[in-house]
Amino acid sequence: MLDDDDEKTVIDPKGLRYKSKSAGSPFGGKGAFVGGTMSCLLCGKHRPQAMLKSRQVLGRPQKVCAPSCKELDEILAQQR
Repeated sequence: MLDDDDEKTVIDPKGLRYKSKSAGSPFGGKGAFVGGTMSCLLCGKHRPQAMLKSRQVLGRPQKVCAPSCKELDEILAQQR
């Protein structure tokens, strides 16, 4: 017989969703861009879209930190 903890981690027959997994994103909101954050292609940190700019990387426009990852980290550190 399974105890309650084991039952929470059984995969649902309709898909690969665990019963114990909380719904939603760690970045808040529902949907792709409701939270208003995206990750920078260069540093990988999630930033509000207002802090990102579009830049050509490998021939395609990609979102990166503006003015740069290092400068943005310094600005945010001063505000804290």
